[in-house]
Amino acid sequence: MAGVITASEPSWIAPFTGLSLRRFGKLITALGREGADPVRKGRLWSLPREGSEVLVAAYWRTNLALRQLAPLFRVSESAADRIIDHLVPTLALQQRKRFRKDTVLIVDGTPAPTRDHRIAAQSKHHRYSTNQQVVIDADPRLVVAVGRPVAGNRNDCTAWEQSGAKEPLARPRSSETTTTAAPARSSRTAMMRGRADLPAWKAEHNASHRKVRARVEHVFARMKGWKILRDCRLKGDGVHHAILGIARLHNLVLAG
Repeated sequence: MAGVITASEPSWIAPFTGLSLRRFGKLITALGREGADPVRKGRLWSLPREGSEVLVAAYWRTNLALRQLAPLFRVSESAADRIIDHLVPTLALQQRKRFRKDTVLIVDGTPAPTRDHRIAAQSKHHRYSTNQQVVIDADPRLVVAVGRPVAGNRNDCTAWEQSGAKEPLARPRSSETTTTAAPARSSRTAMMRGRADLPAWKAEHNASHRKVRARVEHVFARMKGWKILRDCRLKGDGVHHAILGIARLHNLVLAG
């Protein structure tokens, strides 16, 4: 019997994955080439590859507990857990190692509320969260790198050093790129943007800074549409795998 939610019904794909049928098909093909569903001995999977990918996307999109999500796909809670554990790492964004000449990269951090206190800390919003450093290509607004989660009470400069997000940028062609940091605090302290008597050059600088920062903030807004990044219950590497997978889906959506 077909489940309540199934990949065989195209109307379910876009709401959970954000992808068109064509892009979803390309994702499934790419995951097959990457070995996401290798042939194995033993009990068969409860869902086909397409259905399993929709289940993972629905898990990220809704942040439902497995006991709530599994019945929607007519699988057991243990089967849903097994599918997620296997497929989530394969969906991770492959961080870009080479860049075209004159590429402009923007890096900024965003808090991801996380219940695993071993990797999180109370931030200024009094919630346990991690600081997620994200690097985007400024022109197409594609995510090119994501750092490992750092405690949420670390400032962006410290998180940038500790997260490892800049490691892909240290490759041979990194000298041809420009990396711009976009922390909110720089325009507040150095340029005092709230004052009405700013010199013209400072006002112009602030306007330019806002345009740069807006690009990465738009990316964060789209990624935070996945509810798991607003209250992650996963432990250990769970939040890191989730943001990497969501970044990959985000890039596929922008690619059209």
